[in-house]
Amino acid sequence: MNKTAVLIPCYNEEKTIEKVIRDFRSVLPEADIYVYDNNSTDRTSEIALKAGAIVRREYKQGKGNVIRRMFREIDAESYIMVDGDDTYPAEYAKEMVQRVHEHKADMVVGDRLSSTYFSENKRPFHNFGNSIVRRTINLLFHSEIKDIMTGYRAFSYQFVKSFPVLSKGFEIETEMSIHAIDKNMLLENVVIDYRDRPDGSESKLNTFSDGFKVLMTILRLYAFYKPIRFFGFVSILCCLISMGLFIPVFMNYLDTGFVPHFPTLMVSGFVLLAGIMCFFSGAILQSQRHKDRQDFEWKLICINNREK
Repeated sequence: MNKTAVLIPCYNEEKTIEKVIRDFRSVLPEADIYVYDNNSTDRTSEIALKAGAIVRREYKQGKGNVIRRMFREIDAESYIMVDGDDTYPAEYAKEMVQRVHEHKADMVVGDRLSSTYFSENKRPFHNFGNSIVRRTINLLFHSEIKDIMTGYRAFSYQFVKSFPVLSKGFEIETEMSIHAIDKNMLLENVVIDYRDRPDGSESKLNTFSDGFKVLMTILRLYAFYKPIRFFGFVSILCCLISMGLFIPVFMNYLDTGFVPHFPTLMVSGFVLLAGIMCFFSGAILQSQRHKDRQDFEWKLICINNREK
């Protein structure tokens, strides 16, 4: 098993990929550098191959699909994942890898938001979106991750081989962060400089459509990882709506002895029933989550034994 693998998912990065490979080769000369081409229509694969990288292809479009393939196929003691757009300086890679080996960190986050990201990134909605995503996840999951959407990370073997990749696109970074938080993995933070894309290189991230996917991913994972809180909130909301519908009907009944708005009373009852069902659904799913956590810990033991 190789000590370190550098993973570079790519889509149309012919202008920058050679420099990225060269920079990481100089910082981590012992590492194998993998470039996974995701249906590029330019010379990305050709240039990467000439630069000395191991080039492979993923034909399913989307960054999440590429990372799924990488994590399945590549075995190493530690991993560095970086985008092929030359926005992340290679000189931080050695420190990030050291934290995996020496501190036994499961994931090391390359934190752009604490340094130059907001001044270098020329797309203001990206800046706003990154801040919203970070605050939302830290609030919902009681965490303190500094940069949720960064494409510059280091991983342990255990993280890579135990992480179930479900996302297909750019929401993969959000999924990684929430998975690490939920599984009580050791996360560390390295503040890095960020530089904007060079001229002629274009971002593949759509601010609005991909931003919406990220927010939906957060909601979906919150329901999955925190079912009692999610369904408990829905239950309380249903009960409040039910009471709001029921009280006027009940007051009218006390005054007149009649129920003139019988359909409203029926709707109130059905909404209350839905709230009760949501509560018990959350309680059942929470018990299942506890069993899943136990199974995951056993899976980590098996992966650790295989690594040794």
